[in-house]
Amino acid sequence: MYVILLALLVLAACSKTQDQPDQAGTRQMKKDFAKKELNVAVFEGGQSKDYWIAVIQKFENDYPGIKVNLISSPKIMEILKPQIVTGNPPDFIYVPQSESTQTIKAMMEDKLLLDLTEVFEDQALDEDIPLKSKLIDGILEYAKPMGDGKMYYAPLHTSSLGLIYNKNLFEEKGWKVPETWDEFMELGEIAKEDGRSLFTYQGIYAGYNESVFWPAVASQGGMEAIRKTEHYEPGAFKTEAVRRTMELYEEIARKGYLMPGTVALNHIQAQADFLQGKALFIPCGTWIENEMKDSPRENGFEFGFLPPPVFEKGDKPYVTIFFDSMYIPAKAKNIELAKEFLKYQYKEDVARLNAEKTKNIVALKNGAEIAKPYISSVFYDSMKIMEHGVIPIIHQWRMTPRTTMNINDDLWDTIGHIMDGTATVEQWQEKLEKTSAALRELSS
Repeated sequence: MYVILLALLVLAACSKTQDQPDQAGTRQMKKDFAKKELNVAVFEGGQSKDYWIAVIQKFENDYPGIKVNLISSPKIMEILKPQIVTGNPPDFIYVPQSESTQTIKAMMEDKLLLDLTEVFEDQALDEDIPLKSKLIDGILEYAKPMGDGKMYYAPLHTSSLGLIYNKNLFEEKGWKVPETWDEFMELGEIAKEDGRSLFTYQGIYAGYNESVFWPAVASQGGMEAIRKTEHYEPGAFKTEAVRRTMELYEEIARKGYLMPGTVALNHIQAQADFLQGKALFIPCGTWIENEMKDSPRENGFEFGFLPPPVFEKGDKPYVTIFFDSMYIPAKAKNIELAKEFLKYQYKEDVARLNAEKTKNIVALKNGAEIAKPYISSVFYDSMKIMEHGVIPIIHQWRMTPRTTMNINDDLWDTIGHIMDGTATVEQWQEKLEKTSAALRELSS
């Protein structure tokens, strides 16, 4: 599954005076929201709707007199689309940005989603600080997809993507986990001597390489190099940062460090081979742990998470993150109550309930600590790295008018041709420059 798809106990020292503002606020909300109804629509994917049932019950208890109606489905946007078209949307929507109907994207383009900037400027419900100050640093910058400075979605669950490896194997062998790409490549010969390959990826689903590609570009060229590609600027794919990143794949191919057969595998096959010790590293998110929970593996296998290496010691490290989102339609009938319900998701006790029910991390600065009792150690580690100088990024192509062109296909599918020697880095760059120019013209 390619998903384009992050427990802090309440301090005993919390005083009654600290609670009073929240109680006063709750009394005011009861007055404002009594006898109101909120219509909530949520995507029901790999997780059940247990969390939404529980949080709605808690919300109704905390705000007496309101009623929340829940609709959930794996095909929620197909159900909602007719309502949205006729101007009768629900008040609150939770769905992945990658939802297949493209309805959310169309709603953004047609200005049918509420600007949430004001919500995050408002005070948090459980702390005397702006709500935005509770979230992971920088994450809200990725909630402004239209280039107009407006925030159209709110991050809920978040996770990191990077290089997955067998932590126990590295400890047993005494191998150093690489910090630079040179150290990474040095492991190639060591892996060969041990009967393994250095690297594999999910073959026909080469997009998993975003776990590595964009952080490598950023570590070499900073966010400016990322921004140029996102905006289809001339020469964006010929910068030193992009070229050096592409050359990593060429080096893996040239030196025979790729696991044999990788290019033709699907994600499950590649991940299964990785678990059996055929390769040291695979790009992925920590969901691999659950996705492959029933797969055979090397004795003593323990999941480890590595943020992508940097080119030079001292370079800033980056990690790709993703998040799923909450939305409020601009034509919602109960916008103020929907805003309150959205803010409610970021209360620490609610984030803890979320972690308990979904085994996920809410996009709070202390989200990993809140979720710690309910999540795996590798998931916890993958998010704690941001407290130690690793910078989260999300690569976001600038939205264009609808087109059949797909720059992602040109970017990721070419990796297979690099690996089998049927394409060069220069050809890869030229292909992306050509598509980029066409998208730039389309947007002008």
